Amino acid sequence: MSAPLTIISDQRYLQHDTGGGEHPEIPARLQAVSQALEASPYFSDLTFVPPHVAEREWLVKAHTEDWLFRFEEAVLAGRTYIDHTDNQICYDSYDIACLSAGAGLTGIDLIEEEKARNVFCLVRPPGHHAEHNIPFGFCFFNNCVVAARYWQHCYGKKRILIFDFDGHHGNGIQSAFEDEAAGYYISIHEHPSFSYPGTGYGDEHGLGEGKGTILNLPLSPGGGDDQVVKLLQETILPKLNEWQPDAIIIAAGFDAHREDEMTGLHYSTELYHTIGLVIRDWAEQFTEGRILSILEGGYELSVLGDSVEAYVRGLLGK
Repeated sequence: MSAPLTIISDQRYLQHDTGGGEHPEIPARLQAVSQALEASPYFSDLTFVPPHVAEREWLVKAHTEDWLFRFEEAVLAGRTYIDHTDNQICYDSYDIACLSAGAGLTGIDLIEEEKARNVFCLVRPPGHHAEHNIPFGFCFFNNCVVAARYWQHCYGKKRILIFDFDGHHGNGIQSAFEDEAAGYYISIHEHPSFSYPGTGYGDEHGLGEGKGTILNLPLSPGGGDDQVVKLLQETILPKLNEWQPDAIIIAAGFDAHREDEMTGLHYSTELYHTIGLVIRDWAEQFTEGRILSILEGGYELSVLGDSVEAYVRGLLGK
């Protein structure tokens, strides 16, 4: 009998050192989440499992060998960032990024072995900006894309939904799937005219065989709870009814909170509870309750832990 919610995480994620100072992607993010979950009245509903490292054969399903070698060489050479100062690294960063990508694979194995149904990977570094050969926006390996490729190739899942509610558009996820028919990427994010990375316009629907498998739902600065709930109910659910996913991966970012200065969006903490409830319903309707969430952004420590706890409450149906 699987636990109501399985959390996959590891203290080693704290070893990815982004240099301190003004960099927002810091170890304290996961510490804030852990403290909030430990204080939750539903902590006893959580089971904690350590991740295994993503093997190279799965990383290269999402990234080029050249990028893997370049990343390895940079950390071994003692460099402090790759390509841009956003992408801070330390000597351990390559290994920790492999461990971050491995959490999704660990979760998928648990789901497919019927040892878990509802899995949330609390990881860092995040992943949804990482392209196949370039790091972007604190991201080195695209954890959601690696997980999707693993689910497709190892377990034969064909129609994979990736829903991204991070405040920024997941350019790396979109570019990985935009010309394929087997993936469906849906993202609610701040409009690219105002927000990093400048992708995710509403008229980007996919290319070639993938035409119609990308759904970008950008919000203007100040966008908040009512707009998101309306999109979930009136726009996204009808699309899922049409598409009928075999598997669901969630890029769970919390930087659209009204207190988080990384976007101009205006979400409340309780909106993340609503999102969790809705996603739980999707899983019950389409995938027999099976769902994989992977942590992306969320940088304001005063609200991050509570936002993740609210999402977890929703996933639990509380």
